[in-house]
Amino acid sequence: MASPILLFISIIFFLIIIHRLYQRLRYNLPPGPRPWPIIGNLDKLNPVHKRQRFAEWSNTYGPIISVWFGSTLNVVISNSELAKQGLKDNDQRLADRYRNRRLTLSFKNGQDLVWADYGSHYVKVSKVCTLELFSPKSIEALRPIREDEVRAMIESIYKDLNNNYGGGGGGLVLRKYLGSVAFNNITRMVFGKKFVSKQGVMDEQGLEFKAVLANEYMLGASLGLVEHIWWLNWMSWLGNDVTLSEILARKDRLTRAIIEEHKAKSMKKNNNGGGGVKPHFVDALLGLQEKYEFSEDTIMLLLWNMITAGMDTVAIIAEWAMAELIKNPKAQQKAQQELDRVIGLDGRVMNESDISNLPYLQCIVKEAMRLHPSTPLMLPHRANSHIKIGGYDIPKGTVVHFNIWAIARDPSIWDDPLEFKPERFVHNNVDIKGRQDFRMLPFGAGRRICPGAQLGVNLVTSMIGHMLHHFEWTQPEAVRLDEIDMSESPGLACYMLTPLQAVPTPRLPAHLHKCETWDC
Repeated sequence: MASPILLFISIIFFLIIIHRLYQRLRYNLPPGPRPWPIIGNLDKLNPVHKRQRFAEWSNTYGPIISVWFGSTLNVVISNSELAKQGLKDNDQRLADRYRNRRLTLSFKNGQDLVWADYGSHYVKVSKVCTLELFSPKSIEALRPIREDEVRAMIESIYKDLNNNYGGGGGGLVLRKYLGSVAFNNITRMVFGKKFVSKQGVMDEQGLEFKAVLANEYMLGASLGLVEHIWWLNWMSWLGNDVTLSEILARKDRLTRAIIEEHKAKSMKKNNNGGGGVKPHFVDALLGLQEKYEFSEDTIMLLLWNMITAGMDTVAIIAEWAMAELIKNPKAQQKAQQELDRVIGLDGRVMNESDISNLPYLQCIVKEAMRLHPSTPLMLPHRANSHIKIGGYDIPKGTVVHFNIWAIARDPSIWDDPLEFKPERFVHNNVDIKGRQDFRMLPFGAGRRICPGAQLGVNLVTSMIGHMLHHFEWTQPEAVRLDEIDMSESPGLACYMLTPLQAVPTPRLPAHLHKCETWDC
């Protein structure tokens, strides 16, 4: 019995070696660490901090490297010039997405925007997002929601401060407040509703929403590197109490229920001659469904694209920015002086319309996005045809990663790249939208750029500006500045590993800390 099994394994082993030799002889692949048969470089690849390991290998082998995930060729680019070749010169040929089994099932083989391959479907949904959902007019129309939630955050911080939240000089855990803004803002924009009451009680739909997100995250985290070895792939689905099909069914039920609510409200509005319904993303997509021939699946998946993209990024960037400002009190003071000069200390609070008059605050946001990009490796691209980058072959089907974490720390293009220096952007107008400048790419570039980039920038800038205008921020009494943990979390999104604790001291009169609108 053992002999046939051994023979089968030997044949597979031999075929993989032959395949590797064929690719190496046929193509001029980028250099990289020597792979093993079957597992490739998985034995050397730390799944926790792939960006750092990729950067280490790039220092050894060059700015473009080959890394084998099992039998799958991955190319990692850690240089701005080569990123330009990939994201501009070969934009369309690298516009497909790599999807593993979970992503393929979750997004119904790419019927959404984020995980769709480049083609007629992607062009159509991208057009809707750019011209309808995230147009300057739409972003402005949704501004009251963003300002409500930021001001509600300030009121919550002030209340907890007065209630001696945490006690003993331990400070406030900022992630709680930043995450609340992100959650309430995105659910109001997408679904047109707030799941949390003014008293802080979450309703039944909100609890279900949180549970679905938590289960999806748990399942995604449980899929280790064995998924890249085809004959071990089945193991990645063992040990999960909640199956993917159950999670997707719960998500669909929740989304359909919310959509039906909006359809009922829209019908009531039409019967009553208008009024009462706000143009949120779900309403906008339902209104465009017939024009663009969207399936129900596409509408639901687009809504969840907005949710997942908007939940993490703004909270991540804001938390890192506040940590850096606490560690760099001179930068914090300079930003506060600018806020005081533009807005004052006793008449009013900041509005988004003030942002254009706060250049140093904008520099702080850019520097936080440079040093701490929320998705350090972007999302994986896949070559839909054979191309060349840096003189090397990139065969069709290759998964291509852009290590924007490493590019933004490249000493050849940034002075003191590991230092937090907002001043570097005062006279250095870096384009963060990836059109001509590829030194920092917090939102991607080219055809796969995030269509909601400007909305995210506005919200993060508003969050940081309000926190700095309303309060002076210091570390807890028992913590020295050099003891603030700046370690990064594992995974696709790059949170602070240890949630930031900070002590706020009010700078404005008490009445300015209150959120006066009914939605707060």
